[in-house]
Amino acid sequence: MPYELKHVFASLPQMERGVAKVIGGDPKGNNFLYTNGKCVIIRNIDNPAIADIYTEHAHQVGVAKYAPSGFYIASGDASGKIRIWDTTQKEHMLKYEYTPISGKVKDIAWTEDSKRIAVVGDGREKFGAVFLWDSGSSVGELSGHSKLINSVDIRQKRPYRLAAASDDTCGSFFEGPPFKFKFTLRDHSQFVNCVRFSPDGARFATAGADGQIFLYDGTTGESVGTLGGEKAHGGGIYALSWSPDSSQLISASGDKTVKLWDVGAGTAVTTFNLGSDVTDQQLGCLWQKDHLLSISLSGYINYLDKNNPNRPIRTVKGHTKSIQCLTVHKNDGRSFVYSGSHDGHINYWDAETGENDCFSGKGHSNQVSKMVTNADNELVSCSMDDTLRYTKLGKKEYSASDVVKMDFQPKSVSVAGGLSLAVCIGQIVLLKDKKKIFTLDNLGYEAEVGALHPSGTTAAVGGTDGKVRLYSIQGNTLKDEGKTLEAKGPITDMAYSNDGAFLAVVDEKKATTAYSVPDGYSVKNEFYGHHAKPVSLAWSPDNEHFATGGMDMMVYVWTVSDPDKRIKLPDSHRLHHVSSLAWIDEHTLATTSHDASVKLWTITY
Repeated sequence: MPYELKHVFASLPQMERGVAKVIGGDPKGNNFLYTNGKCVIIRNIDNPAIADIYTEHAHQVGVAKYAPSGFYIASGDASGKIRIWDTTQKEHMLKYEYTPISGKVKDIAWTEDSKRIAVVGDGREKFGAVFLWDSGSSVGELSGHSKLINSVDIRQKRPYRLAAASDDTCGSFFEGPPFKFKFTLRDHSQFVNCVRFSPDGARFATAGADGQIFLYDGTTGESVGTLGGEKAHGGGIYALSWSPDSSQLISASGDKTVKLWDVGAGTAVTTFNLGSDVTDQQLGCLWQKDHLLSISLSGYINYLDKNNPNRPIRTVKGHTKSIQCLTVHKNDGRSFVYSGSHDGHINYWDAETGENDCFSGKGHSNQVSKMVTNADNELVSCSMDDTLRYTKLGKKEYSASDVVKMDFQPKSVSVAGGLSLAVCIGQIVLLKDKKKIFTLDNLGYEAEVGALHPSGTTAAVGGTDGKVRLYSIQGNTLKDEGKTLEAKGPITDMAYSNDGAFLAVVDEKKATTAYSVPDGYSVKNEFYGHHAKPVSLAWSPDNEHFATGGMDMMVYVWTVSDPDKRIKLPDSHRLHHVSSLAWIDEHTLATTSHDASVKLWTITY
């Protein structure tokens, strides 16, 4: 194969304030599962840098759960659709598909024999269903609630019992199969967010927005007490997870803590404090083998440390929102991939290990549109917050002083030597040493993207009129000498090769054009293959190949001297268009998209 997937830097869970996040655990104890957008993300719990992404739902996925056998995963989306798919093969073949409810799926539970599935959430006629996994035929009725059901669980021992938790402030208890409603649990005073049986089936617990946790007998459903007396937490509780031996459980709360409970004594053994910011609210948790995981509103995945409750062993970071731009920088022989997202967040990833973090301090407040690195080892980023930022890569923190306020929103930034070129809406700005030195207004066309020639003598600017204008840089000015290049349509991206020999341009008419700079920018070759508009272009360090990515979800690697020699990466980010590309070395390409993940590919010519 001319290409191979080398690394997946996965997105974080997609979070919403005040909404619980269900994290699925693997019965074999190796992986955990969560969702973001239309994707289900499977991560290795010992090394979360190892990840796999399942993207087959047409709508936003809310929850995914392993079957107790470990061979299948059931995932449910916003339209009420459940997909049951294979975990053992890379292709994740679909086994069955059902639509048991007509609204958003909030939780899924399997019986211990992996033969029956309960699904709950929102719907028009009912808020839940329980059915046989291989036929979809009903094995009971989840009645008894007047509002959407948030959570469901099934006792993993016979006789089977099922419990549900709803926004109508009640829980409910069922016997089966077939599952029949037995009675309502009326202990909570606000929304009930979570219900979970202990692994040994002796107990189940419910947690609610009222900050309380109630315990019940797993066989009879009778109330047997509370955890923490009147109040378990100072805020709403969103999730519970039992220890494998059923003697303890953890609870995640909006009070920004996770508590570890001794169930027999009804008291908290440990309180994990996860911060003071609103984004530190805890909305999900999972106890798997020796790992205690919690999910913050920020999307961060915290590995909790019983011996040091104020500091997690590790915090897995990344993006929760779609990524707009990528760039690569080498530091001490190691390559780092920088990614900027829709919510202004910039992350950096070690290209070898996938270890990642974000800059500290206050950064962009809106979408990061483009990023490049300059000769001074700075990351130059432009954002919809109308700024250009220069961030020292060695310091890993935003600088309050190295921010240039623009008159108009910048769409593109390019660098050469000490120069930066910002293309803004209705304006082109040339900067030197982080200061504006020249501004072009009243352009007479809509500028979309700019590229500085590596020599720093020419600025190429592509417009929505399908023309590239070449401005010469003389002293501190941009001079329009009337030199233009014709592309096939409105220009979406362009870049000079690193040696400055070629300028490659992609346009909305799905054409890619390479111009030869030493030959007066004559057309070297034209490249066709995309069947929707390409939006990103990046040159390989070898100056012979470049990659384009687009709305057709395709990535092509082209050879500048021969348009027929191309490598096609179909479905690089399934169901999501490719938003940005960057090369780590001449055989490693990084791609990203609105799925909020970054992938590294090995390319062989």
